[in-house]
Amino acid sequence: MNRKIPQRLTIRSKSHKEKASPSSTQKLLDDIRTLIDAARGQVAQAVNAGLVILYWQIGKRIRQDVLGNRRARYGEQIVTALGTQLTTDYGRGFNPRNLFRMMRFFDVYQDRQIVTALSTQLAWTHLRQIIPIDDSLKRDFYAEMCRIQRWSTRTLQNKMAGMLYERTALSKKPKKLIEMEISKLRAEDQLSPDLIFQDPYFLDFLRLTGNYSEKDLESAILRELEKFLVELGTDFTFVDRQKRMQIDDEDYYLDLLFYHRGLRCLVAVELKLDKFRPADMGQMELYLRWLEKYDQRPGENPPLGLILCAGKRNEEVELLKLGQRGIRIAEYLTELPPRRLLAKKLHEAIWLAQERLASAQDKNG
Repeated sequence: MNRKIPQRLTIRSKSHKEKASPSSTQKLLDDIRTLIDAARGQVAQAVNAGLVILYWQIGKRIRQDVLGNRRARYGEQIVTALGTQLTTDYGRGFNPRNLFRMMRFFDVYQDRQIVTALSTQLAWTHLRQIIPIDDSLKRDFYAEMCRIQRWSTRTLQNKMAGMLYERTALSKKPKKLIEMEISKLRAEDQLSPDLIFQDPYFLDFLRLTGNYSEKDLESAILRELEKFLVELGTDFTFVDRQKRMQIDDEDYYLDLLFYHRGLRCLVAVELKLDKFRPADMGQMELYLRWLEKYDQRPGENPPLGLILCAGKRNEEVELLKLGQRGIRIAEYLTELPPRRLLAKKLHEAIWLAQERLASAQDKNG
């Protein structure tokens, strides 16, 4: 009796001859690389968060359970002894100097929930720069801005060296209002104009020397646009320069127009070589109303205006209540002044704002 030879062996041998195409192999390789990189990022983030919490716990334990109310000199001896032994056991990350940093970390951030939130987005290298700051409002400002803007350690260093906090409109407000702004920022991740606009803006990097025209200044800003955007903030997007606005039978031109993603609004910028004058407010308000009518899109907030000027009179600006009109005034300086002089000027501005608020409260009381 004759039997037929099964064909499936032949068919199987044909399928083994097929080879994967180069394109499919490359796609598979890219997909696996993506998976590996994502997993590494998650592991690194988890390790960082764990370390930050660990350092906070160590600082808490030393401060509360070991030192208590003992004398400072005796406390230093204990920390030094602990650090020496821990360095032998676990390496330089636990030397006496770092233990003091951990204690400071607990001292300035005693709320565990805040520490947990920071640990998921800030590395210990960020926090090491932030925790030495004595001013709690300034410290919280840098921590929250660093978290939201995703600054690198180097960027944070540059922002602090450039006295970003002292130059924001926020720093010139009374303490209670600053606390409210930062609390809102922490809770809602929502930037306000006072957190973004700065005074003064430093234009020394534009390499302008001697006498120059407004056109020279504008051209220099556009030439250094990338650097200027870094100074303004990562959410600024350049839209237009010399923005033409036709009103009735006359043409007007706005110097610079940006869009800010965080604020979800257009930002108009006017440059003035002279000191601020009340007429400048009227011009800017005209531009803002035009932008609101013709350029503002559904879902966006009303446009804001920034007037860069060579100088201003604080009381004049205060009486005009420009903030209620969506306008900010900032001085620009063509040469960076000494840090001490700038700090003095800004502290005087803060003091004046606090005095005026206290005076207003006394009158209302």
